[in-house]
Amino acid sequence: MSKASIESVALPHPALPSADWADRYAVITLNHDATALDLARKMFGRSPRWVGLLLALRNRIVALFGLKSAELGIDEGTTIGAFPVVSACDDQVVLGFDDNHLNFRIVLDVAAAGLQTRKLAVTTLVERHNLFGRIYIFVITPFHKLIVRTILARMR
Repeated sequence: MSKASIESVALPHPALPSADWADRYAVITLNHDATALDLARKMFGRSPRWVGLLLALRNRIVALFGLKSAELGIDEGTTIGAFPVVSACDDQVVLGFDDNHLNFRIVLDVAAAGLQTRKLAVTTLVERHNLFGRIYIFVITPFHKLIVRTILARMR
């Protein structure tokens, strides 16, 4: 697996049983002893500059509608990237939060993929509450896909 590949997602998903939108990408990484939490911190701790710029633009726009902003960064234990940690164990981290227009979760799963490699999969789950949530996902999906694929490709 040389670049991030798309995988199917079965709904309902335990991390957000009410999700009505989902995608999943995976990559093989050489971080053979890393936990899901380690890999999540690594992924969000070194995002490309253009991701930060897109996030800043997103924050300005959503503030007009009274929605939560998101800031990149790592806060040991409670936040990774722009997302609160919902749950964490060695092979899975669930990030996300609930807002007026949608609830979402980012699920990072890691599993052995050989003696020296691990498979890192990122599943995004969204429960859209209203028309605005549907429009929001429609607008950001191309950016979301590009960001996830780019960040995962950097994890190889």
